[in-house]
Amino acid sequence: MERLEDLKDKTEATSYAEVVKNALRLYESMILKHEEGNRFLLKNPQGELTEYEVFY
Repeated sequence: MERLEDLKDKTEATSYAEVVKNALRLYESMILKHEEGNRFLLKNPQGELTEYEVFY
C-alpha cells in the first residue's frame, strides 16, 4: 500500500485505480515493444547508455 501511495503522489494520479491503469498500460506497451525486438536503454546524466533488462 505504501508503494502504491508513493506512486500516486509522484505521478499526481487522482486515485489508486489510475495508478494501476497507467502501470498496466505501460507494462503492456513494453511487452509489445519487446516482442517486436526492441531493447530498453537507460541513459545516465553523463550520456552513457546501459541496457535495461526488463524481460529475461
